[in-house]
Amino acid sequence: MWKFMKNKILIPLVIVAGLAAFFSFRYAVDEEVDSSRSKLIIQMISNALEQNHFAAKDINDSFSQKVYNRFLERMDYDKRFLTQEDIDALSKYEFRLDDEINNGTTEFYTDFIKIYNKGIDKSEEYCKEILEKSFNFSKKGTYTASNEDLAYPKNEKERKARWHDYLKYRTLAKYVDLKDNQEKRVADKDTSLKEIKSEKELEIEARESISKSMDYFFKRVRKLDSEDKLTLYINSITNTQDPHTDYLPPQDKERFDEMMSGSFFGIGARLQDKEGRITIVEVIAGSPCWKQGDLKAGDEIIKVAQGSEEPVDIQGYDINDAVKIIRGPKDTEVRLTVKKVSGAIQEIPIIRGKVLIEETFARSAIINSEVGSKIGYIYLPDFYADFNNSSGRRCAEDVAIEVMKLKRAKVDGIILDLRYNGGGSLNDVISMAGLFIDEGPIVQVRTSHSAPATLKDRQAGTLYDGPLAIMINHSSASASEIMAAAMQDYKRAIIVGTTSFGKGTVQKILSLDDYMRFVDKLAAKNNKEPLGSLKLTIQKFYRANGGSTQLRGVTPDIIFPDPYEHLDMGERKDKAALAWDEIPAADYKIASNPVPARKLAELSYERINNNETFKLIKDNALRIKEQDQNKTYSLNEDDYRERIKEGNDIADRLKELEEESVKLSIVNPKEDLPKVNLDSNTTSKNEKWLEALSKDIYLAETVNILNDMQKLDMNVDMNITNQ
Repeated sequence: MWKFMKNKILIPLVIVAGLAAFFSFRYAVDEEVDSSRSKLIIQMISNALEQNHFAAKDINDSFSQKVYNRFLERMDYDKRFLTQEDIDALSKYEFRLDDEINNGTTEFYTDFIKIYNKGIDKSEEYCKEILEKSFNFSKKGTYTASNEDLAYPKNEKERKARWHDYLKYRTLAKYVDLKDNQEKRVADKDTSLKEIKSEKELEIEARESISKSMDYFFKRVRKLDSEDKLTLYINSITNTQDPHTDYLPPQDKERFDEMMSGSFFGIGARLQDKEGRITIVEVIAGSPCWKQGDLKAGDEIIKVAQGSEEPVDIQGYDINDAVKIIRGPKDTEVRLTVKKVSGAIQEIPIIRGKVLIEETFARSAIINSEVGSKIGYIYLPDFYADFNNSSGRRCAEDVAIEVMKLKRAKVDGIILDLRYNGGGSLNDVISMAGLFIDEGPIVQVRTSHSAPATLKDRQAGTLYDGPLAIMINHSSASASEIMAAAMQDYKRAIIVGTTSFGKGTVQKILSLDDYMRFVDKLAAKNNKEPLGSLKLTIQKFYRANGGSTQLRGVTPDIIFPDPYEHLDMGERKDKAALAWDEIPAADYKIASNPVPARKLAELSYERINNNETFKLIKDNALRIKEQDQNKTYSLNEDDYRERIKEGNDIADRLKELEEESVKLSIVNPKEDLPKVNLDSNTTSKNEKWLEALSKDIYLAETVNILNDMQKLDMNVDMNITNQ
């Protein structure tokens, strides 16, 4: 099922009386076709894009071709479900989708689904047939994974051959794992090993495992309902405008809100789908089921009942479908029938309540460095905000709380870790930047055909004015890039890591139901089902210095070696991404004693170039680049092992170097101790988090950089006007 991307800048949408005029919606129902919900959604979205997208593309033949190709790639990325004969049958639509979009018709989509479903049936038939026969891993052969140059199979014979190579490659990988695991257990004299299987028996076991996996795969494919598939098609249209304009069906909108707020109403258990068995992975501390006490990790949920109603058997359910009926309104009862690890069957009543996902919120630690300094560390996974609750959690407020904890601990510097932070709330990034500077522009925002607006921190003074480092990587996007860019432009912090994602656009959420109420009250009255929402790109943002982060991202002051540094990643990978540009710089002040980035980089690069781990990461990056360019894999066991061995050798050497390196000494702020020691689960998770941080070579080098800052007497005073 289509899933929304996380790297977004968002502003809440407030519906006002002038909205109808603003959207200038042209709406007409074609009486000759089914004026269904799906067609209504497509036509509304088409008009909203045309009237309100930041850089709306003309919906013409060129646009049609891009939508057509994007949808085909999305539905059959590996080119195993469709043949060239199927593509020939569909090709008449390649330059006609613009007409369908404008008219709200879905002929292409309807014909595609018919052909696609036949392809699924044929593919499943081939898979069963292929996996009934043994594979010979001593024979030479290759499997080519999907790439732009890979053609569709010409006919059924080629489609079956492609499935054969794919399944043989999957089985070979499983066979090698089983074989190596058995050899290790024999060498370790594992007494739990009951029998030593022959190569033939291991091959059979591998095929059976892949067969079960494929059975489950096809069940999931078939469980995609009409709305799931339609969503994929509609998003092929919206994503052709730009990668971050998305259609959100009602339930996806709910999940999006939960992701942004870090909370929901439910029972508070993490679930895992184990081939159709919904199993409890973790009970979240402080949650309703944690307080109830009976539900444990490892329990399998068999049935779900709403209070005293008849229970629903969920065995074989997709995990998203299971979540839908387990969650519900606050203070309502859900009764779970579970199979315990012991095999016992138990019914567990739980009253739903608010669940906070602590891992989504800011948290801090204190690093005691070798030179005697104390460095504060703040981890921020998202720029979260609860747009639907004014008293809900907001990341800017939470980071301020963590900064205060670290100040009370008298740290000598602070690291803000924005690695893998995909962005979020625009308002919060402005407030957060204001914690570290004394007033001034943070970001410039431009709407189509209008002058840029400058968004400023207007709060006088700073919460923290000491040495500051911000860590970013290729997955740091949107709000993360605004934060890093602002601190870099002000020369307030040293930015370290790898070049960021490159998302420099702003989205808002438009309720299609509210849209309908403004443009056609009669149609809205007759529409019985909620239509969902459109996440629409309406603005681009620019740094204080005038440059856009779009496509180019933020380049760190100190670039760390990265395994993926040679790969084409981030925004620039999508052909629909908006272009880079720049506007005049804002009037802002830099620090009177600016971060000495060049000197800090010289000192850091000297350490990096003499570090064996970083040298190995650089070498590995070249190997990963070569593998990314070569999508052909051997189906011969010896050749397969040779390729895998190269990667394993590097991984083993990295692990050795990790063990040999000096671990960082990291502790929790004293204020956090009651929370992290709430129970054995929270204690264990905290220990694992601190242990992972202690081995983080990038964090260790960032600590060194902050220590260099101290030696260079890094004092901040904001009083120089930028020229």
